[in-house]
Amino acid sequence: MKDHHIEEQYAKTSWQASIDLPAFEQLNEDLHVDVVIVGGGITGITAAYLLVQAGMKVALLEAGKLLNGTTGHTTAKITAQHGLIYDELIHFGKSKARLYYEANTEAMNFIQNTIDHYQINCDFSRQDAYIYATTHQYRKKIEKEAEAYEQLNIEGDLVHDLPFNIDVENALVMKNQAQFHPLKYLAHLVKVITDKGGLIFEHTVAEHVERGEEATVLTRGGPRVTGGHILSCSHFPFYEGVGFYFTRMYADRSYVVAAKTKSEYPGGMYLSVDQPSRSLRSMVIDGEERVLITGESHKTGQGGDTLKHYQALETFGEDVLGIDKLITRWSTQDLTTIDKLPYIGPLTSWPSQQNILVATGYRKWGMTNGTAAAQLLAKLVLKKKSRFEDVFTPSRFYADPSLKKFFQENLNVAKHLIEGKTDTTHKEINDLSEDEGAVVRIDGKRKGAYKDKEGELHVVDTTCTHMGCEVNWNDGDRTWDCPCHGSRFSYTGEVVEGPAEKPLQKVDHNMLESFIGEKSGY
Repeated sequence: MKDHHIEEQYAKTSWQASIDLPAFEQLNEDLHVDVVIVGGGITGITAAYLLVQAGMKVALLEAGKLLNGTTGHTTAKITAQHGLIYDELIHFGKSKARLYYEANTEAMNFIQNTIDHYQINCDFSRQDAYIYATTHQYRKKIEKEAEAYEQLNIEGDLVHDLPFNIDVENALVMKNQAQFHPLKYLAHLVKVITDKGGLIFEHTVAEHVERGEEATVLTRGGPRVTGGHILSCSHFPFYEGVGFYFTRMYADRSYVVAAKTKSEYPGGMYLSVDQPSRSLRSMVIDGEERVLITGESHKTGQGGDTLKHYQALETFGEDVLGIDKLITRWSTQDLTTIDKLPYIGPLTSWPSQQNILVATGYRKWGMTNGTAAAQLLAKLVLKKKSRFEDVFTPSRFYADPSLKKFFQENLNVAKHLIEGKTDTTHKEINDLSEDEGAVVRIDGKRKGAYKDKEGELHVVDTTCTHMGCEVNWNDGDRTWDCPCHGSRFSYTGEVVEGPAEKPLQKVDHNMLESFIGEKSGY
């Protein structure tokens, strides 16, 4: 059942709808600062906060609005329990796996200490975190993960029941984790940044870097910002240098439904390890408890009918807790590296790029990974040592299993590149209903068409401006999504998420009118 009439109701996430964030001007002149930060999410804001506290002059550039990207669409679990991860990481060495746990635990404690210090009212609460299995296959994986906990001296307990109507084989609990309202927390850090003299600019798109002893960020429209260090804290690095990040990460989408439930929520944060995944946590907005139901992950552009993912989550919520009222829903996107560890540190190992730092690839665990990234970046800028440098360095490469994963992901890209070029399925443009998008053919060429609620057609070229793959229609979010590297575009062709930097080409209006007239027999 398609439910497009709720677009306006679901225009914002629960976090965004419950807080008024400050607005900032677009950059309109050249600047010289100590540090230039690109990206206004949890990493960029936390890094700016740490650096202004250290007395540095900082400029933060955000392409759109602060906290409107991945951070604004998170489920905001603050935990070092990141699914089935430690049994995998232990193969890279116990010390690296343990350091990953410590980095995320320290990040969690930093968040709580910051909240306590400023007395930030952001609904912070300690919660136990659970991963659970509903099949025999994943029961074994949970047991292996529990063994990894024991080897790494991570506190955790195997249990066999959950306080829900879910038949589980087993579950693994990591106690005393946390959750909060991320935008209320970060809005306070923004205030501290500006009070300390930090500069923040919205609607300022960073496009390129001029390298040097002092590097310069070139922005769309002309203004330049020069600094001793540049921190790339955008979702996908706005500048890759020779890092080839698009070959070493893949983009993954997942879906969130916020609902008022009939049954009282029992507390805790829960994540299934079976596929498709299911995640649960509670939140309080305007005094009303809501439950966030999350899951249905798939690679960007490869999810088919995206509305079915929302419907599957609604069905799950009804079965487990009963849904009294649907409040809102949204989707989110994150990047996963080939070894599942974030890339945090110098952009490349080249000496000329050591003052350009990057943070990306959080694998949907951005609250702790993003905070840990900001802490590490700040230390690198301040020339302080960190025991986490080698774990997260972007120049790392583990031959096994990283090499195998590298080839798997890039074969997947090649497959979708070829499929897109040879795709013969399309819909007739005159058959589109209002609020419907589809691939069409115009003069034999593949195009993307969307007819809005007023009946106006928006037609774009479907060739992604990043590497030339063909984008697919996402009917749940009304976007054109690239199945190769995760770029996303609005139905008018504007870039929503990178690595693409340029919009999709729009079809000439006169050409479109002529084509429609021919199809109509005029």
